[in-house]
Amino acid sequence: MPLPKPRAFGAARGYATSMRILWLGWLALAAWIAPAQPLDQLRPHGVRVDAVTYRGRSAVHLTQTPGNETNETFAVVAGSEFGDGSIEADLAGAPVAGTFQAARGFIGIAFRIAEDAKKFELLYLRPTNGRAPDQLRRNHSTQYVSFPDWPWDRTRAATPGLYESYVDLEPGAWTHVKITVAGTKAALYVHNAEQPCLIVNDLKLGAGKGLAGLWIGPGTDGYFANLRVTPAN
Repeated sequence: MPLPKPRAFGAARGYATSMRILWLGWLALAAWIAPAQPLDQLRPHGVRVDAVTYRGRSAVHLTQTPGNETNETFAVVAGSEFGDGSIEADLAGAPVAGTFQAARGFIGIAFRIAEDAKKFELLYLRPTNGRAPDQLRRNHSTQYVSFPDWPWDRTRAATPGLYESYVDLEPGAWTHVKITVAGTKAALYVHNAEQPCLIVNDLKLGAGKGLAGLWIGPGTDGYFANLRVTPAN
């Protein structure tokens, strides 16, 4: 089925659509979006945002700003209000050279972000865990958290293993992810798999709407391309 035209922004104003589809492929997706300044559609919170070429693709590069100790470390996509539907992106995460030992290259997609950026749902990857020789680390390759009340350590302590799972990952490699959301349920698909590697049946913020964002955790070099936000009909 052909895709509908995306909701226009930047220099591509004037297009109409019954479904808002936002792509962030930088200039690689100029046929869909051709804004004069591609990064203008990103609102950084605790991160630096740059346009780069990474492993042959035009991409958005995120790194945490120095001294930032909050969890709101993402770039919010302007105009991407999202309740139910799907979010897809190609991403690549790896620990910054010389960072702390426990860094895992944390990288993912935040959704239903509140206007003040204090509340949001998040599904993310720990790329260095995917092929770790320790099975317990492998079991922690994917993660669901919800801020401000349910960070990873609380979810792991309260319900061990319920909001984490294994998936094969390679640090720094381009990885396709898809998140589907319906009411209080969400599922994470990786590598274009037909089955999700992680399902969440009780999103902590409940049903609602908010913005989408590109998220990285501490000590991460994060790259994003081809973001697509598709609200449900």
